[in-house]
Formats: sequence, structure tokens, C-alpha cells
Amino acid sequence: MIDTTQGKSLHSKHFVNRSAGFLVLLPAWLLSSCAVFLFSGCARNGPPAQVEDTETSGRITVVAAPEVRGLMGREVQAFMTLYPQARIELVTGGAREGVAALFSQRADLAAVTRELEPEERSVVVKGGMEIEGYRFARDAICVVVHPSNPLENISADDLKRVYLGQITRWNELRGGAGTIEPVIPDPEGDLMAAFVQRVMGGDAPTAPAIRAHGDSEVVAHVRRSRDAIGFVSLAWADSGAKTLNVSSLTGLPYWKADAEWVYKGDYPLTRFCNLYVRSKGPKLANGLITFISSRDGQQIVHEAGLVPTAVPVRFVRRSPMLGMH
Repeated sequence: MIDTTQGKSLHSKHFVNRSAGFLVLLPAWLLSSCAVFLFSGCARNGPPAQVEDTETSGRITVVAAPEVRGLMGREVQAFMTLYPQARIELVTGGAREGVAALFSQRADLAAVTRELEPEERSVVVKGGMEIEGYRFARDAICVVVHPSNPLENISADDLKRVYLGQITRWNELRGGAGTIEPVIPDPEGDLMAAFVQRVMGGDAPTAPAIRAHGDSEVVAHVRRSRDAIGFVSLAWADSGAKTLNVSSLTGLPYWKADAEWVYKGDYPLTRFCNLYVRSKGPKLANGLITFISSRDGQQIVHEAGLVPTAVPVRFVRRSPMLGMH
């Protein structure tokens, strides 16, 4: 649960301190090249009515990755309920689209579930534009199998071998009989990009796999097929499939995809959700970040099944003896 004894909301007398950010510098030539990344919903039709740009009023466009689109919708709605003079357009776009739109000033804030990629960071030294990044939630890559599968633990290196097609039978992992049936989400999505980076070491999966559109389809297929294995975000870890404990290497401790272990960084496939904003962009974008980093905003993160990063979190575990008679 979230410890609500610290932190102030945006509507209190003082803003909370946002989580530590960082600056990146982008050359001017990148702004024009980024304009080729187009996605639905970003264009503004017609001249908007003039609203003063402050931390609680004005107009901005926010691009959210599909995995945090629902969460950002709740954050935006809560913010605009508190501040009716704020007009925030929320559109969906992958991380690459969102970052490109931010760089080209077609969006004012990008909410993505990864860090900036090396090629994006490689341009920072050339100057031109300042970008600030803020971590607002922790997520995890959770490995799921059919509820009847006897397997409890898997190492990241064995998981890589499964998705490379080097391990094809469940008995090679002490997971019973049958041929392993890998399931993958959208290859262009942030979850797949994180899996390729964190598990595959940059190698693309080469094993024959079932493609699913989003976490819900991954879970649905795994629940139907006794031989299936897939991976989903933390919010879907307890949706009817069996979640495996994961170790970073064979022989190291296995960790459950549990909010506490994700928060502490013990679970090896933890990842961060980030907000990126132009330092000299609209003040309203920074006001929204401040709200998301506040107690109220982080409570919304918690309710969405992710782990807050910007406020103190206290975990309470019931003793197994409680409730026994």
C-alpha cells in the first residue's frame, strides 16, 4: 500500500519535488527529420482558443504508449477535474512515435515504458534542444504459463533459449511433457522491445511463436493452451495464468513478480515507465508531471497495477497464521 503520510498534491500550497530527471540535448536538424513520424490524433485542427499557459491551465498534447494509455487516461482525467482550465489531448503512439513527436514539437509530453534508446541518446551531445525525463512508475516483464504447468521457476537465460528455439520441450525445464509453444506480443510494442533488450540480449526471437495483440490476448492464449508460455506486464500477472519466478542467471535466486520485489529492484525483469518533456515546453506539461508524481497521482499508478516511484511505499504482508482457527 502507499504510505500517504508524505507528499503533497498539486492543488496544495506547494508542489511536490518530482523524481530526479535528466537532460538530453538534441540538434536542430533532428526536429525536422522527426516530423516524418506521423500517428493518428496528434494533429490539432483549427486554431484553439487562447488559454494562459500555467502549471494548471493551457493546452497540451500527450502521447502515451499503449501499455500505459489507460493509466495516463485516468491521470489526465483526474488532473482536468481538479483544473478545468487545463485542456489535455491524449493520443496513443508507440515509444518511438511518442519520442519523435516530442522532439518535433508535435507533442508536449511523451509517456513511454522504456528509456531513450542508444540512437536517441547518441544525438544529445550535438545540442539543440533540452529534454527532461522522469520515472513515474515501475513495471515488470512477467512470465506466464498454463495454470496446470508444474514449472515454478525459470532463469532469464533459459527463457532466452526457449525464444531462440534451443529449448523446445517442457521436460527440458522440468515442466512436464509436451512441446513448448511460445507466445509473443506485438513485435513493434514497448513490451517486446524491453524483452528483447533485457532477456534476449538484443537478439530477436527466432522460435516459431503465436502472435498476440496485447497482454489480454497473451493471457487468454496461455490459459487455453497447456503448452504455452508468454510474457505480460505486471498489471496482468494475476489474470488467471500462472506466473513463474525468475532469476537473472541459472543458479541465482528466483524472484516472484511481486510489487514489493519490483519496487526494491530484486525482480530481475523490472523496467521503468518514463515521462519525457521539453524543458522549455508548455508549463502545463510540467504541471501534469508534478501531479502524477504527487501522492494522488501515484495512488492512481498503484490502482492501475503498477508500482509507484515518486512517493514512499510501505508493504504489509499478512502472517500465514492470521485467519487460522
